[in-house]
Amino acid sequence: MSALIDDTYAEAFKSLYVEFLITAKNRKWVDHAVNAAVGNGSSSILCDCEAGMDRYVGPGGDETFETPDGRPGAIVQMHVPRFWKDRNDRLEKSALVRISQNVMTCPTASCFNLIDSEEYFHMGRKVAYFGNGYQKRIERFGRKMWWVPILGGEYIMDRRLGRSDGLMGGNLWFFGKDTDSALEAAEKGCEAIAPVDGVITTFPGGIAGSGSKAGSDYDFTIASTFEKFCPLLQDDPTVEHGLPEGVNSVMEIIMNGRDMDCIIKATQAAINASKDTEGLLMISAGNYGGRLGKSFIYLHPDKQPAA
Repeated sequence: MSALIDDTYAEAFKSLYVEFLITAKNRKWVDHAVNAAVGNGSSSILCDCEAGMDRYVGPGGDETFETPDGRPGAIVQMHVPRFWKDRNDRLEKSALVRISQNVMTCPTASCFNLIDSEEYFHMGRKVAYFGNGYQKRIERFGRKMWWVPILGGEYIMDRRLGRSDGLMGGNLWFFGKDTDSALEAAEKGCEAIAPVDGVITTFPGGIAGSGSKAGSDYDFTIASTFEKFCPLLQDDPTVEHGLPEGVNSVMEIIMNGRDMDCIIKATQAAINASKDTEGLLMISAGNYGGRLGKSFIYLHPDKQPAA
């Protein structure tokens, strides 16, 4: 029997993001570069940005996407909330730190920009300063790039890193009779999201086991546990109870992406893949009644307004 699909929506909000391609000798070294570059990029609550891998491309991945150097690759996105006043500076610093320290240092890795926009960071030049005067501008694969001599040979990356408006905060909640059922459903959802073009999930394995709400009783943090939906607080008389009967675990998937259309597509793919999981009682989503963002992703597709 399929789980109940709650008649609700996820509330997403605008972001500023960069998107780039990492290529390397083989999938193993692509994975090493990606995992290092997106590490500690789960949530903008305390992380410098939200980062994740979109999908594998080139040989062994989505082969409709040809990498410039013909090698295996993966697409990475990094997002910051657009309502941050210093969003440009913070996104640039996040990208600079993560590319210079985690992509350039990875054996055989190269980096290519994927957003062609009028707004961009001079990322290649800044990373290339590592060359200490031996770096140089080159043209390769029909692209303007920086070349840096390194102990392993060379590191190359595009001169510019384009930035653009994206979307953060698409989400799904999986209400299970126990931890195993909630987690299995969320895992199926993440597997369905993975091949969707333009979407990332940022938490460990794509899943948040500690979903949060905005605000806290402590002034040094901006978010806190969502006590209304914590199974082990349902007997606490001071807590407003929000869980359906029989739910003993909730897992959450949070999605960022290029635009609303791709997050809608990912949402429906995740629901369809997970709804028949044994022990899953309901699929829902988190929203704040429009106080956080104005982009609503409805769980029932027939409720989604036409673009």
